[in-house]
Amino acid sequence: MYYPEEIVEEVRQRTDITDLIGSYVRLQKKGANYMGLCPFHNEKSPSFSVSPGRQMYHCFGCGVGGNAFTFVMEYENYTFVEALKYLAERAGVKLPEIEYSAEAKKAADLKSRIFEVNKVAAKYFVYQLRTDQGKPAYEYFKKRGLTEETIKKFGLGYSSKYSDSLYQYLKQQGYEDSFLKETGLVTLEEARGGRDKFWNRAMFPIMDANNKVIAFGGRVMGDGTPKYLNSPETKIFDKSRNLYGLNYAKLSRKPYMLICEGYMDVISLHQAGFTNAVASLGTALTGLQANLLARYTKEVYLTYDSDGAGVKAALRAIPIMKEAGISVKVVDMRPYKDPDEFIKALGAEEYQRRIDNATGSFFFELQVLEQGYSFDDPEQKTKFFHEVAKKLLGFSDEIERTNYVEAVARKYNISYDMLHKLVVKYGTQMVVIQGTAVPASQHTDNGKTSLKQKEKGEEKDGVTKPQKLLLTWLVTEPDKFRKIQGIITPQDFSEGFCRKVAEMVFAQFAEQASVNPAQIINHFENKEEQTMAASLFSTEFREEMDEAGQKKAFEDTVRKVKLAAIEAEIEMAVGMGNMERFQTLVAEKNRYKNRFSLP
Repeated sequence: MYYPEEIVEEVRQRTDITDLIGSYVRLQKKGANYMGLCPFHNEKSPSFSVSPGRQMYHCFGCGVGGNAFTFVMEYENYTFVEALKYLAERAGVKLPEIEYSAEAKKAADLKSRIFEVNKVAAKYFVYQLRTDQGKPAYEYFKKRGLTEETIKKFGLGYSSKYSDSLYQYLKQQGYEDSFLKETGLVTLEEARGGRDKFWNRAMFPIMDANNKVIAFGGRVMGDGTPKYLNSPETKIFDKSRNLYGLNYAKLSRKPYMLICEGYMDVISLHQAGFTNAVASLGTALTGLQANLLARYTKEVYLTYDSDGAGVKAALRAIPIMKEAGISVKVVDMRPYKDPDEFIKALGAEEYQRRIDNATGSFFFELQVLEQGYSFDDPEQKTKFFHEVAKKLLGFSDEIERTNYVEAVARKYNISYDMLHKLVVKYGTQMVVIQGTAVPASQHTDNGKTSLKQKEKGEEKDGVTKPQKLLLTWLVTEPDKFRKIQGIITPQDFSEGFCRKVAEMVFAQFAEQASVNPAQIINHFENKEEQTMAASLFSTEFREEMDEAGQKKAFEDTVRKVKLAAIEAEIEMAVGMGNMERFQTLVAEKNRYKNRFSLP
């Protein structure tokens, strides 16, 4: 950790998590907590809970959770230190100038140097573009219709035809091999020495949202393969978390963003005035990229290639976008393949008309669906409408679903009543899982994972629901520690992460006679571990039970945790052949199983 724990704790204590999250999410008070729509997944019914008392949040829908630091890290895609600085400034806490630990300083220096060397490489590629060697790349850019202003704006360049040109240049600048192998710019071979990752390619620097060069893409000059090549992932580059052109697109004042497939599509659109265009980085759109987009817009227009691969990419992207809470429309570029070709052929004005007439994602999916059916064949036409009825179940809001039933009936010239009856029929036979209707026989809990499936998954992870419930109870009502004294210890929790958290909970209570779950979450800088810790403190239980009901429920929970721990010890004793220990444990098991009550 870069800062002393007491400073981190001061920032956390002076940050009201309800006020913080309330600046991002609309919250409504419900009992002791606040509820809202989760900002990390698409939902219609609030399942995102913020607890002022525990100073933590948890989503019962997608499972994310944590404290103030976790929220800022996840929502803003910040590192822990970036989140700390943000919250410190917000809370009016002045962070001290401190010395980094050797390990922390090494990690920070590595990232800083990779940013630095990428900037050096980017300048080198720009320089190479203006040399005689770079003429093929320069002519390529000009042939693609790019102006000098656009070439400069996007920092386009060229990597030399010599396979170690950049490597030798960086060595001259004082960069050592042990560092260069971490940058993704070169590869080191024992026989041949250092070789450039990119050579004889037109170069596209990839920048993050803060205009820092984090990687490169290169388009080969000539007939080499692969045609396009991207940097490998490094300490500063994760292609699933970044979007090409976002550093410029986020500054656009338009209320939506255009999503393309390639660098040249983005550049051509920006040059034509569509400065809200971005592209994924050589991969299908990811949920992390969708969440990144959701910070800047709630509406996107997919302007993928019009060929079969582009259509498939659009169909994959639509549910991902919806899951992030983004509405989607699809731009039709036919007869041209991509935005670059379209702009060159028909110009910006016609492209804007295509945007204005873009197809909503649902009707785009129907257009693709109907290609698999012949409407001249009554049987196939019937099957088509049955599939449409199933898709209409994906709209959970009744008014929205009714509007779409009306729109589909008009478009395909079918009776509204007939289509509506078909939807109602399937509504009794199917459940909707993440917007897709599936037979109810395959699922229970009205589309949620069945209890048995949940328990099976929890047991597989080594953490049972009673353990989570007990930890939630202990952090919510610390006085219950006295009731389990001499009965439950941290050793009764599953080995690994759960036991580690339990040890922290018990130690904190022993030290200060109370438990602060947000402070415990702070011990984990990894977002995934913070979410796991939050889930251990966020199990739902029936708060509306009377005193007798709560007492019995708590006793049942303690019994289940203790019996599971004893069962694990029995299994170990049998494996070791320790029959004396085995008999003692069996007697202890029967004591808890037959009669058990707490004071």
